[in-house]
Amino acid sequence: MAMNKPRLEQSIGFQLSITSRKLSHLFTLRLKPFRITPEQWLVLSCIREHNGIIQKSIAERTGKDRPTVTRILDSLARKNWIRKQADPGDRRSFLVFTTPAGDQLLEQTAGIEQHLVRQATEEIANHELEELFRQLLSIRRKTDSLILEEQEKENVRHFHTN
Repeated sequence: MAMNKPRLEQSIGFQLSITSRKLSHLFTLRLKPFRITPEQWLVLSCIREHNGIIQKSIAERTGKDRPTVTRILDSLARKNWIRKQADPGDRRSFLVFTTPAGDQLLEQTAGIEQHLVRQATEEIANHELEELFRQLLSIRRKTDSLILEEQEKENVRHFHTN
């Protein structure tokens, strides 16, 4: 019995990736007048939800690596949307807070993200959206677990080759 090769369009990973990029592109277009990118908006939103958060936690919560978060924080600070303060409990890190200007920007743009998602999902029933959300969280958790497994394997291989 011959195996059919999976078509790219039938790949869940491909569809997730394409959908994410298209939503991000649309969000980019709608945020352009505010001079903020979706990446910056995500980090700024994370900071506002957890004012006084450290950079490591921002990276973990947003799924971004530390150098990327550093670059984004520098950009947000230059625009006066965040401020950094030395962490009294750890001299190596700093606490990040939104500024009033950053809070105002998020107030102005929160509706953009919400409206975009409503528009993109308007043909999907609420109960289906709730199920999709649960499934996406399940995929994300499993992927996190698989990444940890791969990293542990890599650490073991690295240990045995040194």
